[in-house]
Amino acid sequence: MANQIARNLAAQGEDAAIAATAQHIRDFWDPRMKAAILGGDRSPLDPIARAALDRLDPA
Repeated sequence: MANQIARNLAAQGEDAAIAATAQHIRDFWDPRMKAAILGGDRSPLDPIARAALDRLDPA
C-alpha cells in the first residue's frame, strides 16, 4: 500500500511526494499498520515510500 501511495504522489516531484507519503501514513494508517511497516524489511519498497518511512522513523 505504501508503494501505491508513493506512486500516486510521484508526479508532485520527489521531495513533495516523500513528504506527502509520510504525511498520509502518519495521518491515516492505523498504529498497528505503521508499526508493522516501520519494523519490517523496507527493501521491496519504492524509493519514495522508503524515504517517507525513513522520515517517520529515522532510526
